[in-house]
Amino acid sequence: MSANDRVLVTGAAGFIGSQIVERLLDEGRDVVGIDCLTDYYDPARKRRNLERALTNPRYRFVQEDLVETDLAALLQGCGLVFHEAAQAGVRASWGAEFDIYLHCNLAATQRLLEACKGRDIKLVYASSSSVYGATADLPMRETSLPRPFSPYGVTKLAAEQLVDLYRLNFGLRATALRYFTVYGPRQRPDMGFSKFIAAGLTGQALPIYGDGSQTRDFTFIADIVEANLRAAAYDGPQYVFNAGGGSRVELREALRILERALGRPLNLDFREKQDGDVPDTLADATRITEELGFTPRIPLADGLAAQVAWTREMEGSG
Repeated sequence: MSANDRVLVTGAAGFIGSQIVERLLDEGRDVVGIDCLTDYYDPARKRRNLERALTNPRYRFVQEDLVETDLAALLQGCGLVFHEAAQAGVRASWGAEFDIYLHCNLAATQRLLEACKGRDIKLVYASSSSVYGATADLPMRETSLPRPFSPYGVTKLAAEQLVDLYRLNFGLRATALRYFTVYGPRQRPDMGFSKFIAAGLTGQALPIYGDGSQTRDFTFIADIVEANLRAAAYDGPQYVFNAGGGSRVELREALRILERALGRPLNLDFREKQDGDVPDTLADATRITEELGFTPRIPLADGLAAQVAWTREMEGSG
């Protein structure tokens, strides 16, 4: 990558996108961020994610929809794109809301790919471990047959394959990262640890869907940002990589670790599992370790302590 290339980050006000932006700015890059600030969660939280970057003269933020904006103008001078924009959420993807997922996850990706076609651009696509579904074949390997277990997972897999089609047919340089349960400061309020911490700080009952024996491969936000930067520099033959392999634990154990970070017990309310939730995730990290030299560095206890501290600072509680 040339240090003079401008970088475009989609979903730039989100949990992951905003922190990729800050890492790029810290490294001296010129960055353009785009985000339509949907109301999937409070847009004020997204604006707060933008505050630090907006003080940097090398950053320009555009509040527009990828489907409607002038992408050719936006890509002018860009040699690298991090495509983080998406409608997130497994449980919300059922029913009437599915049209939003089609718009944000598929139509927006296709529009971006068309605009990138024929340009000297490297694209890093944010995929998801949700593409694997409720498989008992663990660890999850990039060569495994994807079988999404939710409409959200279907759209992420379809977009991942769209990117691959443009790579194979038009020579677009692209790498996809399948994220495994990312957590840390700025995590969306609908995500597990955000809910757990909020309940812990207020003493409210915390709904747990399932019996707590489900496992997740947790990956700290700073590690995910590092994986993105390594993917951007990669020019090898592989397309898709698992971005995980850091801290796979049973939910009950994760809650015990969180209680230690909070310094207080959680009031757990166990309920029936919800549609689309998978019992286990575990990344086979062999490919990303060998090809990108990536290994997660932040253990779950340290990452949760950082997220608790950030939440207390932001909310002024606990």
